[in-house]
Amino acid sequence: MNKAVIFPGQGCQSIGMGKSLFENSQEVRELFEKASEILREDMQKLCFEENDKLNLTHYTQPAILLVSYSVFHLIKPKINGEISLGLGHSLGEFSALCASETLDFEVALKLVSQRGILMEESCKKQQAGMQAGMMVVLGLEDSILEELCEKKRNVGLKVWCANYNADGQMVLAGSREDLSTLEVELKGLGAKRALMLPMSVASHCPILEGMCGEFEALLEESLQEFFAFPIISNVTAHAYNTKAQALELLSKQLIFPVLYKQSIRKNDSQTEIFIECGGNVLKGLNKRLSAKETLSLQTYDEIQNFLQKD
Repeated sequence: MNKAVIFPGQGCQSIGMGKSLFENSQEVRELFEKASEILREDMQKLCFEENDKLNLTHYTQPAILLVSYSVFHLIKPKINGEISLGLGHSLGEFSALCASETLDFEVALKLVSQRGILMEESCKKQQAGMQAGMMVVLGLEDSILEELCEKKRNVGLKVWCANYNADGQMVLAGSREDLSTLEVELKGLGAKRALMLPMSVASHCPILEGMCGEFEALLEESLQEFFAFPIISNVTAHAYNTKAQALELLSKQLIFPVLYKQSIRKNDSQTEIFIECGGNVLKGLNKRLSAKETLSLQTYDEIQNFLQKD
């Protein structure tokens, strides 16, 4: 059976993430120890104990990658050779590359941590005192939001469409203050909800343009030529499987919107089941995008149940 492994992005983090894996698997404990050593940060405390760091991008990104990869590491022996493609939402594309062995786990941790730092610095450099942010909007068509953002940019606001998650679910990115001013107008246009997300950056928009060159240099050092399976690009919704393509697409990913719903729909025929590693956000989106099953694996018990099935 062809299987697609999919990986969640920023916004899925929560205190306690990965705890049942850590408590029940020596292999996962070793991955956490390795991550703590590489990042010089106690990943147990970061993921399991109440703290203010987990929502800061340069901590969030390696934490999510660590938990996602831990899940994949545990299920890999069962599904090896059956994976038709990998797909990640934003940061999750790096978890997918790690699963495909294009990124070494230790290298991937350093890379996404540095990515987070560069994103935060890039947002701060944009405008003195500007706080970056992202907002999820429910219940409006893409075209309405695209027109609204363009209209607001024409009068000086920093707002863009950033994540095409599902029909009626879009994430906007830009200045936190500018996004907040849209709330009343969005409700007037018929939005069911407009909610700021726990993000310290504005991803997938021109605010991050200044970091693209430096990040591409980091990618050049980090990526390998080998792909165990193809990866679906957030930028194009098409598969790639070479380092040259990855360099171009992962740099563009910073400033182009995430085409998640387009990616699922275009590649639905390539798989018989989607397996979400380390979250359940994508499972919720996929219910509206595909008739195929999406299996969400987060806890040790869920993984054991999956491993014991024929």
